[in-house]
Amino acid sequence: MFGKNKITKLQKHSGNYLNVQEIFATIQGEGPYVGQPAVFIRLGGCNLQCSFCDTEFDSAHKITLANLFAEICSLAVNNDQQLVRKLIVITGGEPMLQPIEKLCNKLIKKKFLVQIETNGTIYRKLPKAVKIICSPKNSSGKYYPIRQDLLVRINAFKFLISASNPKYSKVSEVGQSQYQIPVYIQPIDEYDQQKNQQNLQKTIEIAQQFGYNISLQLHKILNIR
Repeated sequence: MFGKNKITKLQKHSGNYLNVQEIFATIQGEGPYVGQPAVFIRLGGCNLQCSFCDTEFDSAHKITLANLFAEICSLAVNNDQQLVRKLIVITGGEPMLQPIEKLCNKLIKKKFLVQIETNGTIYRKLPKAVKIICSPKNSSGKYYPIRQDLLVRINAFKFLISASNPKYSKVSEVGQSQYQIPVYIQPIDEYDQQKNQQNLQKTIEIAQQFGYNISLQLHKILNIR
């Protein structure tokens, strides 16, 4: 959190368990599926340390795949046991650090819409039906091109925008133009009203200039998780 998290390495195991920070029902607040009721699975660990990251993912606990799947199915229904949350979002941290292939396959077979939120540094061979939203991070003062095997699978990019941080003051080319991948831009929440307003204005300007979509973290506006 806020760049003080431990750097987590790629995990190699069967995928019969995952290290989970939390799992909860909510509304997707960002990107192309914004506004949709969803079940979020936040996995532990990340391979980056971003100073603006406000997400806790260092205290994850091990959950078996069977128990995790049962919990997802339970959260996906309403009080009348009707399926109302068809969108399953696997996020982190960085979810690609863990072997999520088995979980994704089980969810797809159950006819869920599965969305992965990734920073784009790691590739896993996931089912074709899985939707991958990539939010690249500026490392060492620049963005790096997304690796080709992952790039061809990405459904949308989400870039963070800051008016004061030059590392996040524009949208860089990381491969999105080659495949005409939709771009969403999102003002960074710096927990400062003045800075946030400047970040929002910068985001609007960039969207107007280049035709990008704006993402506004609906869950924070709604004051939900």
